[in-house]
Amino acid sequence: MATWDSLKTGSNSSTGHSASFYLTGIPGYENVHHFISIPLCVFYLIGIVGNSTILHIIHMDKSLHEPMYYLLAMLSLTDIGMSISTLPTVLKIFWFDAREIEVNACVAQMYFIHTFSLMESAVLLAMAFDRYVAICNPLRYSSKLTPQCIVYIEVFIVIRCSIVTPVVLARIPTFSFCHSHVLSYSFCLHQDVIRLACADISFNIVYGFFVVAFYWGVDSLGVFLSYAFILHAVLGISSQGGKLKALNTCVSHICAVLILYVPMIGLSLVHRFAKHSSAIIHITMANVYLVIVKLDFGVIVSPMATLNSSNTLSSTFYLTGIPGYEDFTTGFPSHSVSSTLLE
Repeated sequence: MATWDSLKTGSNSSTGHSASFYLTGIPGYENVHHFISIPLCVFYLIGIVGNSTILHIIHMDKSLHEPMYYLLAMLSLTDIGMSISTLPTVLKIFWFDAREIEVNACVAQMYFIHTFSLMESAVLLAMAFDRYVAICNPLRYSSKLTPQCIVYIEVFIVIRCSIVTPVVLARIPTFSFCHSHVLSYSFCLHQDVIRLACADISFNIVYGFFVVAFYWGVDSLGVFLSYAFILHAVLGISSQGGKLKALNTCVSHICAVLILYVPMIGLSLVHRFAKHSSAIIHITMANVYLVIVKLDFGVIVSPMATLNSSNTLSSTFYLTGIPGYEDFTTGFPSHSVSSTLLE
């Protein structure tokens, strides 16, 4: 059996179907992995329970059966999917120091990680479009974004994001790996695996660039343009209170965008400009991006989204008769007047 040093130096060669990779925890802190696993488990628990709570609340509260909250539910589902995708290997390393992972299991994990990441980006674009219609064309909001339309959007997102990665991931089991078999993180990522291959990986690199540009690039551009139109519409509102109210409905989505894109950009910058920096920096950034931030995504955003709903949902007011003479008005039914909060 290959030793750890031989795997790091790449003295062993194997084909993809018989290869095994070795995941990495936190180099130099292997003796305290059991203690590090405690906060990691707490983050996983908070993320799974929090996002499950969001799904339950949206399902049970009929006042939240609106487009924005259907999309928020889908965002929570992707967070749960991400946690389930990374949880097994992370806990194997930090609990049992079990680093080995078969190539097929690694490919399967890559598929779910990258697919759920693309789905998160697409859902944020759909949420940006929802806010654009709600603010820039509010009178047609209900007719444009019907429940059926949201279902179509969500189905399109799932199909769009689930069919793109198998094209390159299916090639990995056919590669031979004569370099180090040690991966950089406690989970499998496409860009981390292909750098170990002794094969022509140009197609994987080009296709990966296409996915980043066409998916992440188009989604982020769509979010930016949506908020450009939203800002233009908000500036056209005459009252200061109206401007603040319109922007308040976007707070939760803006936070979601920042939570997703800021760590992603930070991780990309580290890979691009700090290639030779300490491995701990790379591992920490990857774990912040894929483990900590994404698990608490919905937990951080949902309270603000629920707060926004109280400002946009219909409210019931009660009329007053003649105070002190209620006994003389018993022959008349009391009424409540439902009114949407308007400017």
